[in-house]
Formats: sequence, C-alpha cells, structure tokens
Amino acid sequence: MKVTLIPVTPFQQNCSLVVCEATGRAAIVDPGGDLDVIQREVARQNASVEKVFLTHGHIDHCAGAKTLATHYGVPIEGPHPDERFWLDKLPDQSTRFGFPAADAFEPDRWLQDGDTVQFGDEILEVYHCPGHTPGHVVFFSRAHRLALVGDVLFAGSIGRTDFPRGNHADLVRSIRNKLWPLGDDVTFVPGHGPTSTFGAERRTNPYVADGVGA
Repeated sequence: MKVTLIPVTPFQQNCSLVVCEATGRAAIVDPGGDLDVIQREVARQNASVEKVFLTHGHIDHCAGAKTLATHYGVPIEGPHPDERFWLDKLPDQSTRFGFPAADAFEPDRWLQDGDTVQFGDEILEVYHCPGHTPGHVVFFSRAHRLALVGDVLFAGSIGRTDFPRGNHADLVRSIRNKLWPLGDDVTFVPGHGPTSTFGAERRTNPYVADGVGA
C-alpha cells in the first residue's frame, strides 16, 4: 500500500491518497479542499479512485468530499453516525473559517467501531475514537502497520477538545484504549504535521505518554 500525503486548505490538512499497489485501486482520505491538487496527484500516479474515506466532519477534512466523490463516481464511507452534527453544520463552518461554501451531506456508509473498509485488495480496520469530535474514526492497516488517525493524535500533541461536543477525557481514553494496543511499531498519519509512531508518542508525548496523568 502506497500512501501519499497531500496538504490541503489554509490549515494544511493531510489529505491522504492510499493506493493498493497490487491493483492500482485507491481511496482518498479526508479531502478537505484544493481538489485540483488532489486530482493532479491521482492522475500522476495513474490511480483508479474507488472510495472516499472520512475520519470526521470538520471542514478542513471533508469539505471537498461530496464534490470529489461525484467527480469520480465513488461512495463516501465514514465517519461514525455521531458525526452527523458536524456534517450538518458544514455551511456554518465554511462561513466561520472563511472556506468556500460547503453544503451539508450524508455519507453513503456510516461506519461503526469494528467495521472494515476496502479498496483494491487492501482492508482497513475502523476504530471509533471520540474526543476531538463525537464521531471521529481511525483507519488501521494491520498488514502495513499504518494508521490514519485524523485529528485524534499528532506528533507531540493530541487533538483539540474545545469545539462543541469535544471531550478531553474521551480523547485520552480513545488514544490509550484504542490506539496503543495496536502496537508501538505502528506508524500513524495525523491530520496535520509529520508522521510518527505510537511507540514514540508513548515515550514522549506530553499529553498521553505512559505515566502522564497516571
């Protein structure tokens, strides 16, 4: 599985193009905007887009999802149903953050904890990780030891919880109970900034390192 990070929007959100190298089939994760940039990368890799996956409903992660899914004629999968609150507020979010107008939409498939999603021959496990937002999900490739974590966890930090329906205790619990058990060797792609590993964050992250708050 090949993963290409495509920073988009003024927030430099890490949209990910994930490609099944055996089939050339691909999924686009969290297309928040700058769709021309995303489409150029898809064309450059000669990938065949099969799905759009969403971790959560904040505008920098999903504002371009419906347009992009329509362009490629593919379904949107994710996030968890508890994220309907944020998807319904997309028009308000676009005004508040100075984004191009974005309409509310509903994904073709809501995801639950324990679900899987697939593109080509690649299968990703779905983990519901509330805290940053109520319906945030994380996608995990057990075969490639890679997680796409959205805004749950960052290199050296964790997601904000001061937005409506955020909850710091839930976020810390999601990280420690859902992500850490996947293994210290797992590399993760955050919604912003550089990649890291769960092991590195367990050692050094000032918010969720082992022993912090224990």
